[in-house]
Amino acid sequence: MAGSSHGGGHGHTPAAWTGVIISFIGFCVAGVFMVANNPLGFWAGFGVILLGAVVGGAMKAAGLGSKLEPVRVQGSADAAQPVKATPAEATAAA
Repeated sequence: MAGSSHGGGHGHTPAAWTGVIISFIGFCVAGVFMVANNPLGFWAGFGVILLGAVVGGAMKAAGLGSKLEPVRVQGSADAAQPVKATPAEATAAA
């Protein structure tokens, strides 16, 4: 999403898409076998979910992940400043 306030490219990488798709398939497999009362199939689906995380992480390590620098949030320098209570808050606290 170019032009958005968070810098764009959030998760739009081959590593992210591949990891999510594999994990989604694992969730579907685990869900079907859970309803079918088949523990072996459920755990196989759970293994596919973990496989998605491993594949996504490996692809990111191979350079197929986001190359964006962390985005500094506007106004984050103001976060270190103490916040003064409004008159209404000061009265309510008393």
